[in-house]
Amino acid sequence: MNTYHNMIKKSFLDIIVEGFLDVAYIWKREMKNVFKDQGVLIFFILVPLAYPLLYGFIYTQEVVREVPVIAVDEDHSALSREFIRKVNATPDVDIIAHGSDMEEARLGLREHQARGILRIPSGFSLNINNVNHWEQAHVDIYCDMSSMFYYKALYQSSTSVSLEMNKDIKVQRNNALTTAKDEEINNTPIDYEYVSMFNPASGYDGFLLPAVLILILQQTLVLGVGMSAGTAVEKNKFHSLVPYNKHYHGTMRIVLGKALCYIMVYALASLWILVCVPKIFSLPQIPHPLDLLWFISAYVLAITFFAMTVSVMARGREKTIILFAFMSVPLLFISGISWPGSGIPTFWKLVSYLFPSTFGINGYVRMNTLSANLNQVATEYHILWLQTGIYFIITCLVYRWQILMSKRRVVQEYNEKKKTLS
Repeated sequence: MNTYHNMIKKSFLDIIVEGFLDVAYIWKREMKNVFKDQGVLIFFILVPLAYPLLYGFIYTQEVVREVPVIAVDEDHSALSREFIRKVNATPDVDIIAHGSDMEEARLGLREHQARGILRIPSGFSLNINNVNHWEQAHVDIYCDMSSMFYYKALYQSSTSVSLEMNKDIKVQRNNALTTAKDEEINNTPIDYEYVSMFNPASGYDGFLLPAVLILILQQTLVLGVGMSAGTAVEKNKFHSLVPYNKHYHGTMRIVLGKALCYIMVYALASLWILVCVPKIFSLPQIPHPLDLLWFISAYVLAITFFAMTVSVMARGREKTIILFAFMSVPLLFISGISWPGSGIPTFWKLVSYLFPSTFGINGYVRMNTLSANLNQVATEYHILWLQTGIYFIITCLVYRWQILMSKRRVVQEYNEKKKTLS
């Protein structure tokens, strides 16, 4: 009886050891495939290294300054010239020319010599200074809407100048004997100060780059794993994800071996993208390091098993690029960062929940930029772990199905050869 129990223990131990050896073999082979395949290397190494730097350098200025604008002064008064001069003095607008009429200014806009038109209509000064018939004066702005930044620069500059000039006009109209302090209180009963929290420059880099960094991790991993899977499908004997090999007969061994390879590569990629790149471009970094580590660990695991799940759709080496490359911009929009989450239709919100990037982006931005701790992003954090579990199970089912398909085809091939020989 003791001998029988020892044999059972030994065989169970042998199975465990064999499982670890198979996982190590699959991990080693997957590592070789990654570093031998130039296409996969581009997605796993080159793109994560270069893309964050490219985005950072493109938007490093953060805001658009000195937007070229043509001024059309139809009033020809001292007050209209003062308004144009003050707008030109703002850092966001550069008055490059004075058009004689709107047609000349439109021509400059069409030829992209300018990005906006500032028009002061006739009667501007008269409406303000005519004490017998005061009317509200108007200033017209026209903007090249190829970029919202041109509109923002011209609109904010014109608005700030008009507000300042309004104060001066109120003082001039006040005939009472008042002190400077009285005039200040009358003009601005409630003083205010505009503070852009967590994005001091109100810039594009600090607003969007953290979300893009998270999305880069998911998209490059999906494309790299998909290309690797497509290559396997093309090269394997039975056009399956799983080669017919004695080391590839256990579902858990295959999934863990492959996942370990991707996790190791993307642990380094995450360190570069989410820690080093923000430091290079002086982006806000205010989370507790351990909180960020736990959150990013959950995200990397979620995108790893998500990528392995969707890789089953790769029936060829380039098919994954066609399927997923175009999805980056829509995923950024439906994440609720680039476009307000309250304005996203319910259907697209539900679609966004399928992707780890949705919760990764929202959690990372809140931690890294808004100073949230792990408890304050508990919803995103727990959903990432839930996605990890769900996609791990789906990945196991996918690879189990691939193993069974390979075995079935081997049996079919053996029976066909047997019939031929007989």
